[in-house]
Amino acid sequence: MKLLRLAPENTKFPFMRFRRVSYPFSAVLSIASVLLFILHGMNFGIDFAGGTVIEVRAKSGHAEMATLRKTVETLALGDVEVQAFGNEADATLRFGLQDGGDAAQQAAVEKVRSAVGGDYDLRRVEVVGPRVSGELVQSGTLGVVLSIVAVLTYLWFRFEWQFAIGAVIATMHDLLLTVGFFSITQLEFNTTSIAAILTIVGYSLNETVVVLDRIREMMRKYKKMPTDQMIDLSINAVLPRTIMTATTVFLALLSLAIFGGHVIRSFSLAMIWGIFVATYSSVFICSPMLIYLGLRSDENDKAPEPAPSKPAKAARAKPKAA
Repeated sequence: MKLLRLAPENTKFPFMRFRRVSYPFSAVLSIASVLLFILHGMNFGIDFAGGTVIEVRAKSGHAEMATLRKTVETLALGDVEVQAFGNEADATLRFGLQDGGDAAQQAAVEKVRSAVGGDYDLRRVEVVGPRVSGELVQSGTLGVVLSIVAVLTYLWFRFEWQFAIGAVIATMHDLLLTVGFFSITQLEFNTTSIAAILTIVGYSLNETVVVLDRIREMMRKYKKMPTDQMIDLSINAVLPRTIMTATTVFLALLSLAIFGGHVIRSFSLAMIWGIFVATYSSVFICSPMLIYLGLRSDENDKAPEPAPSKPAKAARAKPKAA
């Protein structure tokens, strides 16, 4: 039985030949992402921008999410998140801060109470202020930074220092492009988006470590092969695995984006973007960096000189006769 292959066997694609194009291309995208973040900003959700959370319970014992969402969307409160909560009778409603201060926020709560009060009991009303939102931003940023530092430490001891630096540069590249993706698409950025970013970091590092591990294996096997050819050989060796992994994850996330509903759509779309960015960076960002960091010096490329034999040593040690 012949197994399914998404990539032909024994490919010899010269990936390193494109490193002079991939680096300027990625630099432009990274700078554009930073400018978009500064000038265009992000579409922060209630978790970061502040708003009101209302917990309701259906009097009938079963909360209809679609009907409830359609009802609150007619109240002109902006983007409203409706999520199942706890058992099948509970749900939460979230909407952003209203123009007009506390009075407008209380009026919005009364609108919700009047619209759904006949079928639902309001069990809890909580206002998330800007101070709490700022703490969430700091906590989320600290989590991302600490994860990168932990990975850097692991790669530094697991591989050579060039590998660690290349992996961190590729990971930072993926983070910048993901932030740019959220900024240009204006997908809602909330705590679920933080989870998506951390997942992208994990996926990117997984792809990078697979490639780096094969490069290290090829370094030991082909000691006299030029570095760029050795890296090309390593990437082509793991290419079928990379394509198969990316394809299966993409299909799963595509299903979530189409059928998963509004709640996890931003997570699914961000992850789809992250798959392509992570695969690209492991091949065209991290791997060429090993060449620029001098993974192999000229001395390493030379064959080691044979050790002198014991008779020769003895001959040199024997004094000449007068």
